[in-house]
Amino acid sequence: MVESRKHFHDELDRLEATIQEMGAASARQLRQAIDALLEDDPDLCDAVIAGDDVIDAHYILVERGVVELFALQGPVAMDLRLLATLMHVNLHLERISDMAVNIAKITRAAAGLPRMAGVLDKLQEMGSIALGMLAASLDAFARRDLNLARALPAMDDPLDELNRGMVTEVLSSSKDKR
Repeated sequence: MVESRKHFHDELDRLEATIQEMGAASARQLRQAIDALLEDDPDLCDAVIAGDDVIDAHYILVERGVVELFALQGPVAMDLRLLATLMHVNLHLERISDMAVNIAKITRAAAGLPRMAGVLDKLQEMGSIALGMLAASLDAFARRDLNLARALPAMDDPLDELNRGMVTEVLSSSKDKR
């Protein structure tokens, strides 16, 4: 019995390490997608798109590992909450990677179109905030820092404000003043 619990906790540790690796890879992808946008770099776009396979592999590994632990170990209390959290974080990290791929694909599709400096500045700022939030959330999870986790929604407020102002920025930067 003791050996099976040790195996269970070793597997939990492995899944958490995989989540942290996936978080770092998702952050790299988002950073690269933002850089590709700002630099109008098709090669970097291709790297972001190709890198999605790495994130997808992490996603599948974590999902299978969590389902296996649910099925074989019957976790309760804190372990059950940790497994549910791992599934939730796994989904969102995969989504971040998908959004990075979307940025890269849109950047490739918009190649050669006029660039709007004000819009690009806001997108760069939004990316920096998002990357900071991602780093803070991974840190809060790794250290089980409840105060940092509780601070995350407030970190999102500037991002929300920039997002709300984006339509106005695009319209004001447009040559078509309809």
